[in-house]
Amino acid sequence: MAFIITSPCKDEKAGECVEVCPVDCIEEGKDMFYIDPDICIDCGACEAVCPVEAIYMEDEVPEEENEYIALNRKFFEEN
Repeated sequence: MAFIITSPCKDEKAGECVEVCPVDCIEEGKDMFYIDPDICIDCGACEAVCPVEAIYMEDEVPEEENEYIALNRKFFEEN
């Protein structure tokens, strides 16, 4: 299970998560960042530094943010 970046990141793209990721699994999209679930090692470093609290473990994503789980998958299927 990987981490998911949700709506607070949209148009924010602070980028602290990218800087601390030990496996470089976070990629920049057009308007937000995405975490590659095939590379993520579930270390939580990104979640701890996110200034807008946009990052959650997949099974802890708030219900109103569930669409971002599918958006994350779609981003990596297309890229």
